[in-house]
Parts: sequence; structure tokens; C-alpha cells
Amino acid sequence: MRVPHYRHFLFASCALGVVATPAFAQDPGPAPTDDGVIIVTAQNRSENVQDVPIAIDVIGDEAIEDAGITDFQDLSRVAPVLNITQDGNYTRVAVRGVGTNSNDEGQDQSVAVNIDGEYINRPNVLNLALFDIDRIEVLRGPQGTLYGRNATGGAINFITRKAGTEFGADINATYGNYDHRKLEAGVDIPFGPIGGLRLAGVYNKRDGYFFHPNREAAGSDKVRSGTADNLGARATISLTPTDALTIDLSGEYVHNENIVGAFASYNFNAPGQGPGPDCSQNGFVDAAPLIPGGQCIPLNTNVADAFPDRSSYDGPVPQIPLNPNEQDSYAVRGKVQYDLGGATLTYLGGYRRTDQDTDLALPRYTFYEFDNTVETQSHELRLNGTAGALTYQGGFFYYREQLSNLRGLYSPFIGPNGSFLNTFARDTDSKSYAGFGQVEFAVTDTVTLVGGLRYTIDRRDGVFGNYGFRFNTAPVAPEGPPNSIVELEQDNEQLTWLAGVNYQPNMDTLIYGKVSTGYKSGGFDSVGPYDPETNTAYEGGVKLNLGPRGEHVLNAAGFYYDYTDLQTAVLLDPGIGQQVFNAGAATIWGVEVEGNFKLSPLDTFSASFNYLNAEYDELFASYAIFDTENPNNNGLPDLDPGPALVQPNLAGNTLPQSPKFTITLGYDHVFELGNAGTITASAYSRFKSEYFTTIFNYRSGEQEAFTQTDLSLKYQPLSEVWSIQAFVRNLEDEQPLAYANFVSAGPDDNFDFAFQAPRTYGVRVGVEF
Repeated sequence: MRVPHYRHFLFASCALGVVATPAFAQDPGPAPTDDGVIIVTAQNRSENVQDVPIAIDVIGDEAIEDAGITDFQDLSRVAPVLNITQDGNYTRVAVRGVGTNSNDEGQDQSVAVNIDGEYINRPNVLNLALFDIDRIEVLRGPQGTLYGRNATGGAINFITRKAGTEFGADINATYGNYDHRKLEAGVDIPFGPIGGLRLAGVYNKRDGYFFHPNREAAGSDKVRSGTADNLGARATISLTPTDALTIDLSGEYVHNENIVGAFASYNFNAPGQGPGPDCSQNGFVDAAPLIPGGQCIPLNTNVADAFPDRSSYDGPVPQIPLNPNEQDSYAVRGKVQYDLGGATLTYLGGYRRTDQDTDLALPRYTFYEFDNTVETQSHELRLNGTAGALTYQGGFFYYREQLSNLRGLYSPFIGPNGSFLNTFARDTDSKSYAGFGQVEFAVTDTVTLVGGLRYTIDRRDGVFGNYGFRFNTAPVAPEGPPNSIVELEQDNEQLTWLAGVNYQPNMDTLIYGKVSTGYKSGGFDSVGPYDPETNTAYEGGVKLNLGPRGEHVLNAAGFYYDYTDLQTAVLLDPGIGQQVFNAGAATIWGVEVEGNFKLSPLDTFSASFNYLNAEYDELFASYAIFDTENPNNNGLPDLDPGPALVQPNLAGNTLPQSPKFTITLGYDHVFELGNAGTITASAYSRFKSEYFTTIFNYRSGEQEAFTQTDLSLKYQPLSEVWSIQAFVRNLEDEQPLAYANFVSAGPDDNFDFAFQAPRTYGVRVGVEF
């Protein structure tokens, strides 16, 4: 019934003329070749980005340095199509409204993240420090053929810098407000013409963004949260022992030790703040009038306004420690490529272990993590080649992830020594096997047909233990086996495919259309398994190089997604933990237009316009509730006391992290100073319309529309050996919601919030020789 929408917008997208670049204004992409071409590897081969039939954002190394990107969340400054949020120490990313709102051990991400081909899946591992990056590629839309499962929303590729064959070094030092100190450096040590060694590292430390006056008044030793303290080191060997053979090997270590931003919490149990006996007060409504008593949900509350200063608010009570989140991640990865003559054989492999020790402070509880270990390995063997009019690639992929978790929710106010409301032990072992192939056949000089298939087999096993309520227990790990143990498994097999046509009437024009499918693996929670989710995507677009020398770029795309069996996470009972439901169907469609215009040799203008309509067609879920008769009843899965189950249906709600409008404007001007060098003045502004943070679309969880602007002045002498940049980011000092959710745990009923970074400013000095 909605098909006419996507047809209309596929055609309309090709005609729109208001536009943008997705990258930071100072540098719209990676360093181009001598003829201005930007090369990417989004399709597992080197191509001009304008010849790739994918909506793609490309951020180069200079833009990464100028934007001050140090972690995953910073990406939203240079790729505004990404919506990145932080739930405690878990990072979540959404593209075109597609993301994952769960930290569950048995659930995967919806956007594939890769570092030099190494697949990163866990939301806590996404906290890794980013350093010595050559470029970042953000691919929008399902990438199921080449990137496999869990790429229903898209893929993000980080490509690190490789060793050169000549000696060289680069250093970047930054100092800013919040006593921010960052030092990033790298050195290339040549081995002669066959290659070299690159050593790189980063040190990044900053005071907390968020001040908590209630803790200062109580004499607490920690009154700020949202700190940063990162160390990273990487060694990369790049070798070309023969003309046909290329080898890249990397070893990496990253240490994070930060106090995550503490929640701001609004207490509905405070006098006069609750729903009243009939759920009619303070914006509450009765979700189940047929059930005796009040089953109240905060549909129309507006308690986010209770925190007008998002940098200063009461944090956890002083009895709750603000301990640092400590995380150590070790990785090795490699790429071996051999030119067979007409075809190239490539092996990509990686192994990573991440150990995390986190005591997450909640308003009146502490979430203790006694064990959180993630071990992953991935291997891909791929053959790329051409044969006349045929371009092909195919291969095999294997991935394994092993998780070990022991965590519990602790209250210091229950019993003389405190008590654990719950303690969970959850171990999972996931394996994924896939075979894939994609071909492109040039029917004529201007028309190419594209087809691809990928068959994936997923096997996941889990052992979930529950120690239950532990009364009068100090905050220590439990001893002995859990009170209950559930053994779980989930096996899935899925064929994903791609069919498309590309039309290139000349060197400066690409028009494309395609249909593709995406698939996210099924999983399980402590109750039982849930099914995979799938996406069928229709997309059409145009990429244009304009001007007498092709110096202007104008790209547009329109898309329509048909989603089924979405995996949606809800916390109903703290004694059970988060549960995941297959929520039904959703329809997502939109238009994206972006461009970069060289107004003169000294002036560059960029702009983008993104419209997104993301709505649930069917969403059977469950409510967390304020129960006026039974304070310990925290969940509502059934709206009717009769024998038939009547679940809440949130059809018509907007998907989380889905602003209807995202608009960017950027302008650079270079002031020439003769023999003294140049000064580059840059301004980049991004606007996002209102959006919700959860599936329930509660008013308190709605982020209002906002604008954030970055400004910088960068001086560089003619030698280009060094530069100095003064910058201010988020000039407006807007701090959008990073998290907002109604939480009902035992007798407590709160709306909890977390906020994004405030205004920052500073100076950066760079040296490269």
C-alpha cells in the first residue's frame, strides 16, 4: 500500500538541487589523487567514490584531525547521518533510523563496524579509542552481500594509516577546556623498497563534562562524571616483497579508564510527582483500564525540562560510588593480498580480546560488573577479478564471538550490608559461516548490471544463570553455581541478495537503482529465543561531477525499507533482566541530497539535506509501568485480564534516533599570506529536527530540534611541515539527549537521562615531516 511513496521519492531524489557533503567542511574526504579523485574501498576494491553505487560518506585523515575525533561518538560531528548515543558504557549507532537499542548478550548490532576488515560487534567494544586513522567510510543502506549479517542499516569502515617506505613522523597535540590534553603521534621506519614499520599511539585525558552538586555538598571525592582517559598503541608492518604480494600486519592495544556520564534522574515517587490513584496526573495515562488498579505510563510527562542545565545536575546519591569504567582491548589483524594476474586473492583475519571492569552508577543503585570478557575472531578469503565485461568477487567468511558476563544490580539501602536485586551469569558462544559472490556485467559502455548473493549460517549457544535476590550481601561476586540455569540455542540460515543497474552516460554521471536485502541474526534472552529481523531495501540515486573540470560534486538518493520481525528490547522485571521481542514490521523511507562546490580556488561551500520517515507498522511490545497498587510490579505485557493475550501495540510510533530532517552547511575560505603561508577559516553547522530516544515515544524522551556549529582557524606555512588550529565545537552549547528512558525497578519509578557533550574549545598543533 505504501509502494507509491518510495517510487515517488526515488524519482524526486534525482531532481533535487539543494545539497551537501557528508564530511567536515574543512576537508570533504580523504586526500584526493593528483586529479582530484577520492579513492575508497567500499566494494572491496579501489574505486573513485563517485563511481560507487552506494550512498557513502567519506572522512579523510585531515578532517579527522581537524574535527578532533577521539572516539566513536565523535563521528556524528563529521557524518551527521549517523545517530550515536551512549547508554552508560555502551555505544549505539543508527543509520537511517536502523539501529539496536539493546545491550543484550544474545543480540547483535544492526550496523556492521570494521577496522581494517576486523568486525566489531559488541556495543561496549565500540568505546575503543580512535587514532591514526587514514579515512572513515560510512555506507548507508543494507550491505548484506559483501558485509554479511548485521549490516541491515549499513556499514562503517575504519582504515588505519599504513607504513611508508620513507622515514617520516607526525605529531598532533591538543589542549582545550575541561583540561583536555591529547597527544597523538606516529612514525614510519622504512625497511627499504619492500616496506616499513609504523608505530602510532594516542594519549587522551579530560575532566568530566558533568558536575553533580549533591555529591559536592555531601563531601564526596568524585563530583564529576563524563571523564576521558585513554591510551592506545599500534604497530603496523606493511610489506611488498614482490610486485604481486602485499602484506599488512597490525598489533594494537587500547586502554580506557573513564567515568561515564552519570544519569540525571527524575523521581516520580517524590511528593506530588506521581500519577495519582487513577493515572490522570502529571502527564500519566492508564495503559490498561480493564485491569484493576492503575497501570500508569508517563506518556505525556515532560520532565526533561527539570534539568535546564545539562552540565550541572544531581547525580547518584553519595552512597553510590562513581568508579571508573576500565577497559583493555588487545587486537591483532592482518591482510595478505596476491595478484594472480587478472584476479586478486585476499585474506583478511583478526582476533580481539576485550576485558571490562565496570561499576556503573545509577541514581540509587550500582550495576556491578564482576566479569565482562569478549573474544572475537574473523576470517575472510576473497577472490576479485575481471574477465572481459565481467567484474566479479566471491569468497568465504567465518566469525566467532565468545562472551563471558557476570553482573548484578546492587542497592546499599536494603539490609545492613546492602542487597543485590539480581545477579546474572551469562556466557554465549556464537559462530557464523558465509559464502558470498557479486558480479557486475557491462551490457554496454554505459549500462552495467549488478547481482549478488550471500548465504549465512549462524549458530549461537548460551548458558544463562540467575542467582536471584541476594539479601544483605556486600558488593562482591557470588560464590557457587546460580540458583537457576537455562541452556539456550538459536540457529539461523539466511540468503541475502542484491540486484541493481548502473547507468553512466559519461565520466561525470552515475545513475543507479537497486534492490537489496539485509539480515540480523536471531538470538535469545533469559526467557528464550527470538527470530532474526530482515530488511528489503529499494534505493535509487544519482552522482554528478559538475563544472568545467568536475570540481563540484552533487549526489542524491531516495530509499524505501520494508522491515519485518524487528528485535526490540524492553526491561520489564529487574529480577529477569532485559527481554527482546520480535516487534513486527516497520516502514522507512527518505531522501538524501549532498554536495560540495568549489566556488573559487580559495572558497568551498558544502551542504546536505536529509529527510527520513521511520514508522512502526506493527510493534507488539510490553510496558514498564508505575503500578499504583503494587509498587513491585514493574512490567505490563497484557492489557486485558481475559484469557487472551492482548499486548500493547505501538504501531504508528516513530523509530528511535530518527529525526525527520538533518541539514548541514559548511564554508571554508583560505586567506593567502604570501610567503607567510595560509589561514583557513572554517564554519560547519548541522541541524537535527526532534526525535525520540525509545520505541515508546514518551514526551519526556523526545529531544527537541537543535543546531550545533563548529568554527576553526588554521594557520599553515608554505612548507606545510606544521600547523596550528584554534577551534570551538558546539558553539551553541547544545547538549542533546544521549539516553532517556522510564525505568521501574522494585518500588522505584524514575525517568533517567544522559546528555551529550557541551561546548568545547581549544588549540591543536600539528607537525609532519
